Amino acid sequence: MPSTDIVTIIASIVVLVMGTSGQVFATSALRGLRFFQILRMVRMDRRGGTWKLLGSVVYAHRQELITTLYIGFLGLIFASFLVYLMEKDVDKTKFNNFAQALWWGVITLCTVGYGDMVPETWQGKIIASFCALLGISFFALPAGILGSGFALKVQQQQRQKHMIRRRQPAATLIQSLWRCYAADEHSLSEATWKIHQVPLPSPPPS
Repeated sequence: MPSTDIVTIIASIVVLVMGTSGQVFATSALRGLRFFQILRMVRMDRRGGTWKLLGSVVYAHRQELITTLYIGFLGLIFASFLVYLMEKDVDKTKFNNFAQALWWGVITLCTVGYGDMVPETWQGKIIASFCALLGISFFALPAGILGSGFALKVQQQQRQKHMIRRRQPAATLIQSLWRCYAADEHSLSEATWKIHQVPLPSPPPS
C-alpha cells in the first residue's frame, strides 16, 4: 500500500473518532488532519507521469527559461530603481526606500496591481507603463516556451507508442518472410532447421 494511502486512512480514522466523541478542543486538530485527506487526489496519478512530463519539459527548455528569468529580473531591478529615483522626493510618497520600490516592481511585473503604491510624477507613470508592458511580455515568453515544449513532448510520446505497437508486428513479419526465403529450395541461404532434416546414419549391423 502506498504511503499516501496510509496517511489518508490514518487521518480519516482520527477525524471520525475525534469527531464522534464530541470533544470541542479537537476542532483545530480536526481541521489540520482533514488537510491530509486532500492527498487522496495524489492517487489519481500513482506513477507520477504528470510530474515527470512537467519536469522533463522544464529540464529540456531550462536554458530558455533561465534566460527569460534573467531578463525579467534585470527589468525588475532597473524599473524599481528608476521609479524610486523619480518618486523619492515627492511629498507623502510611499516610495521611501528601494525595498518598497522593489515590492511595487514585483506587483507591477506580475500584472497584479494592488494599488497600494502608485507613482505620482509623470516620469514614474511612464516607467510604470513600460514595466507593465514588460510584465505582460515576460509572462508570455515562459508560457510559450512551456506550451511548445509540452506539445513536442506529447507528440514524441505518441510517436514512441506507435513505434512500440508496430515493433512486434514488424518483427513477426520480417521473421516470417525470412523463414519463407530460407525454406525455399532455390534459396542460397542455409536455414537453421535444415540440419535436422538430414537423415541420421543408420547404426551398423551387429
